[in-house]
This record gives sequence, structure tokens and C-alpha cells, in this order.
Amino acid sequence: MSGNPKKLMTLCIIRQHPKVLLGLKKRGFGVGRWNGFGGKVEEGESIEGAARRELREEAGLEVLQMSERGVLDFEFESDPKRFEMHIFEVNEFSGEPNETEEMKPEWFDFDEIPFDRMWSDDIHWMPLLLSGKKFKGRFLFDRPSDAEYSAKILEKELAETE
Repeated sequence: MSGNPKKLMTLCIIRQHPKVLLGLKKRGFGVGRWNGFGGKVEEGESIEGAARRELREEAGLEVLQMSERGVLDFEFESDPKRFEMHIFEVNEFSGEPNETEEMKPEWFDFDEIPFDRMWSDDIHWMPLLLSGKKFKGRFLFDRPSDAEYSAKILEKELAETE
């Protein structure tokens, strides 16, 4: 599986202690799941530029300050595609979160994050992000999650980085 090319992806987690802004995915990949805001890096676009664009498109927010916190590789046993996800923490932004065609944003207290309605890997790395740590890792899933099915993690590697 590891010989297939990776698709570069971004994910923004909006954090305003003690709350985090997540979006309910309304269509497409991961529909019915709560997630951060992000998507694929377009040709000729920087990873950070893609993160800013996706947050604007999915929640109507402009990034004022963000930092990269993690890089995760995702693979699926049922699919040859591989994803390299760059995860950013956004602490400062302008605008008010707005519902879009793709996402419905909602604030959650850290202790009320709906991990049971998110991708199954999130419960492993999000506490690292919320505690200010950097990380890298790899997850192999059986198949993608959707509104009715939560992907099973078949292999997991996760480590804090400097």
C-alpha cells in the first residue's frame, strides 16, 4: 500500500480555550461526521494557503494566526489512495462561523467533544493538539467513515515531535 502517491490534505482546528470549533460534514467524504475544516491542496497552492482557503470556504472565517501541529498519514485497506494530512491549530481569526453547503459549525467544550461521531483516529491525536503538543503519525483504516459507519483502525503509529 505504501507505494501509492499521497494526496496532500489540510485540517484546521479552531481553538478558543476552553472551546473548539468543529463542523458537521453535510456532504462528500466523511458525511455525517464532526471534523475540523479542511480539504485537499490544489496544484500550485501551498499547504498553509490551502488551509486558509478551506477554512474560508467551509466556515467563512479568515485566519489571523495559525500554527502547524501535526502531520498524519492515512491509508485504507479497501482503497489504494493515501492521504498526508497537515493539521493546523487556529487561535486567532476574523469573522463569525457560518454554515455552508459543506459544513455546519458548532462550538464544543474540550470535555464535550463528540469523539463518538468523529473519525476514529481523532480521539488519539486531538488531545495532543489541545494540550499544545506537536505530533506525527500514521493510521491504517479498514474503509472510510460515513454517517452510519465508523472506520476501524487496523494499525496506528503516533508520536509527539519537537
